[in-house]
Amino acid sequence: MKIAVTSQDRKTITGHAGKCRKFWIYDIDGKTIVKKTLLELPLEQTFHKSHGSGPHPLDDIKVLISGGAGQGLIRRLNHMGIQGVVTPETEPDAAVSDFLNGTLKLSQGACHEGHEGHEAHQHGEHGCCH
Repeated sequence: MKIAVTSQDRKTITGHAGKCRKFWIYDIDGKTIVKKTLLELPLEQTFHKSHGSGPHPLDDIKVLISGGAGQGLIRRLNHMGIQGVVTPETEPDAAVSDFLNGTLKLSQGACHEGHEGHEAHQHGEHGCCH
């Protein structure tokens, strides 16, 4: 199984999954992390720009963990067979381990992409992918 984590700065889990271009990809065997690699997408392959047309580099993941994702993206991920998870956790390795153990803390509200100024945005706390 593969799990992707949004990490625009390559250090922390960031929000705005639809606009994110950098993802840690975790290869999982059972509940063990086997490998971790960085995937960098060109702008046109972000979820926000690609609009689900054609194959996508993240098609083979089963879970996407982010600090923020709009309901439209969550629905799109579900349609792709990917579970979208929004968490306040900021450390990628900890989030994946906690997810695998069933203890990952989930956010109450998702970041609504494209609605600047919306109260659900938590830019300072989780960062955003640009």
